[in-house]
Amino acid sequence: MKPQNLEETLVWYYITGTYVLLFLGAQYIFAPMLAWFLVLYLIKKLWEQTEETPVEERISIPLGVWIWIVSMLTIGLALVVGHLEFNLGTIKTIKSFVNAFLRTWALLAVFPLIGCLKIRPQLIYRAICILGIQTLVLVPVSYLLSIAGVPMPLFTNHIFAKIGGNITRYYAATLYLSEGGATRLSLFAPWSPALALAANIHIVLAEQEQNKKLRYLAIIGNVAAILGSASRLGLLCLISLPIIRLVLVNLARPSMQIALGISSFLAGLFGSQLLLMAKNFKDYFDSRRAASSRVRNILGRLAIDKWHEAPIWGHAVKSPEGPYVAARMPIGSHHTWFGALYLHGLVGFIALAIPMLYTLISLLIKAQQSKIAQTGLALILVMFIFSLAENLEGLAFLYWPGLMMLGIAFKEEFSPTFV
Repeated sequence: MKPQNLEETLVWYYITGTYVLLFLGAQYIFAPMLAWFLVLYLIKKLWEQTEETPVEERISIPLGVWIWIVSMLTIGLALVVGHLEFNLGTIKTIKSFVNAFLRTWALLAVFPLIGCLKIRPQLIYRAICILGIQTLVLVPVSYLLSIAGVPMPLFTNHIFAKIGGNITRYYAATLYLSEGGATRLSLFAPWSPALALAANIHIVLAEQEQNKKLRYLAIIGNVAAILGSASRLGLLCLISLPIIRLVLVNLARPSMQIALGISSFLAGLFGSQLLLMAKNFKDYFDSRRAASSRVRNILGRLAIDKWHEAPIWGHAVKSPEGPYVAARMPIGSHHTWFGALYLHGLVGFIALAIPMLYTLISLLIKAQQSKIAQTGLALILVMFIFSLAENLEGLAFLYWPGLMMLGIAFKEEFSPTFV
């Protein structure tokens, strides 16, 4: 499979060259550059589009993408108003708009918009499989380097760090991290849970590859990455996502409706036991990395408490360093929803909730008939799951192929049928 146009060429070589960009410390710079270049290219194509343009070459932007665009622009407005309310100054406002919006929140709308270009889903699936096979090779290599005591990061691009801002971890080639004597893989991600997020996204995409050999090797590589990351949420997503997806994509089938009816009846009979099991599982889940769970819980409570100081527009910026009781982690980090509430207030929270819910519902309906919509539905489910432990906006540069697939799923024509 080969790229057939400019947009496919750029997407193909970026995905398959992800590890090259990693070792250059360039991902955090190049992903937004790719996004905004392709947006300008899309605008050019729309500008040149006429009634004489062949139907197969025309570009249209579906409602789902417009909802993401308007919602993310609302978060951008909240960021600016928050800066004005706290008198943070013009220079600080401009810097924040570039670094904390154009390269984060905006990408949640920009990459689905790019999906409206003529990019074949099969090309994305194949590129992700090639990346997954590279991951499969690097997993044992990373463990060998860890055993040999090779220090990490291997390389940090300080020039890009000065240009792009943010912590140097975004510009470092860090294949693994050592925590308490244990090795946790991070590979092409800035930290281990971020790798688990990207790997789960990649599994969803790799599953659609037609070549069985490539598909299985890519899935094995990404499963190895998730296991190596030691991310509890990553493992939970890996196990639970196929079950959730199986139920949701078959809701229109009478057999699934009967099965859900029986399950609801049994759940009513054994409700107290099921609640106890759920509580025990949560306690076990938290105990696996008790210190991390404690910090996340504290950050969540602090974000809610601080949110009351700026309930509508939020605080606009994260504190450079959080309190000692939260391991110095900034308030608003480690949770997308608490982060949106703390940073951008009720406006930002609602502006994120609307497109997320719309995407879930619209793709759930389309998924009863469409394979591409089923893929999109699985992707938004992964995003929902990881929104409870990561800041989705800050990692958009990492899992952007999944965001682009959402745009492709949105633009697919759908004619509902009722039996």
